[in-house]
Amino acid sequence: MQLALEMKEIANHLSKHLSEQEQFIVVEVMKKFLPDHIATGEDLRDIEIARQELARGETTSHSDIDWD
Repeated sequence: MQLALEMKEIANHLSKHLSEQEQFIVVEVMKKFLPDHIATGEDLRDIEIARQELARGETTSHSDIDWD
């Protein structure tokens, strides 16, 4: 996650000095160095909701699920 934050800061800085086309190229290159398992903003919101539900005891038992 730290790498993603550092790359975001670099992109932010470069955006002040590069044309839109150059920014696009830099972002595409930077994407190649980001791992695929980085959580998106939506992922982080979903994780937070799940944690809150778990804390409130709002869970479903495996035995309550019809697996067939």
